[in-house]
Amino acid sequence: MALLSVEDLKVYFPIKGGIFARTLDYVRAVDSVSFDIEPGQTVGLIGESGSGKSTTGRAIVGLSKITAGKISFDGEDITKYVGKNRSSYRRGVQMIFQDAYSSLDPKRRVLDLVAEPLRNFEKLTKAEERRRVDELLEIVGLGPENAIKYPHEFSGGQRQRIGIARAVALKPRLIIADEPVSALDLSVQAQVLNYLKHIQQEFKLAYLFISHDLGVVKYMCDHLLIMHRGRFVERGGRADIYENPTHIYTKQLIAAIPDPDPEKKDDSMARRARINQEYETLKTMHYDPNGRVYDLRAVSDTHSVALPE
Repeated sequence: MALLSVEDLKVYFPIKGGIFARTLDYVRAVDSVSFDIEPGQTVGLIGESGSGKSTTGRAIVGLSKITAGKISFDGEDITKYVGKNRSSYRRGVQMIFQDAYSSLDPKRRVLDLVAEPLRNFEKLTKAEERRRVDELLEIVGLGPENAIKYPHEFSGGQRQRIGIARAVALKPRLIIADEPVSALDLSVQAQVLNYLKHIQQEFKLAYLFISHDLGVVKYMCDHLLIMHRGRFVERGGRADIYENPTHIYTKQLIAAIPDPDPEKKDDSMARRARINQEYETLKTMHYDPNGRVYDLRAVSDTHSVALPE
């Protein structure tokens, strides 16, 4: 049984206008997407800015209002509880945000920030709470002495690790990581990604890893969902997406991955130019007359692509 099951999820934002601010149309940020996450699995949700990937993650944890659809967690329909104080779900699903600094109260010490979920859901003594916080900081590579410091005293990578410590405090079963390393430089990215992998093994976590960077996703994820214009254009395993990209949008994303070999710079640029030209030529075949992405169709047992009938 899937740990998380999302069925036909829609998140629409109204466009209002006129004297009476009537609803004229909707921005279809997420438009009928469905997917499952198995226990311990890492699923990558990839797309450019505005594709709807972050809105999908925020809807699952209740930070964006769901227009329609169904969310099941561990076999239970929790759609009506999303965003409300539902202990089993709020404990079981946590989120790591892209901007660690804005998600940490600058007036509170690390001790209070990491202990906040423990105070909300568990009744610990002061000594037990401090011991748990120290353990969590050790897990993410920060010593107990850092518990008395404030967020501004840390680097960007260290603040992100504080956010990770807070996210795993309640031993959740699923973490939604929304662009967790996009604001960090490459060396710090590697550190944070390794901590995420280590924590996954220790706590048997599942991840929904949201990113625009297919290079990072290739390192982290087993299964990939490619999102564009609020819908999935392609879905499959790592080999399906990287070795056999089929939708023209996926091909563009793959071509955008930088090649570390400087001698292949010209070849990479030529390949990107060729893919971009192919996109302009074939995009009418991959989108309906209204620009909407087609429904997914299976091209193999593990690979689906948005194609016309």
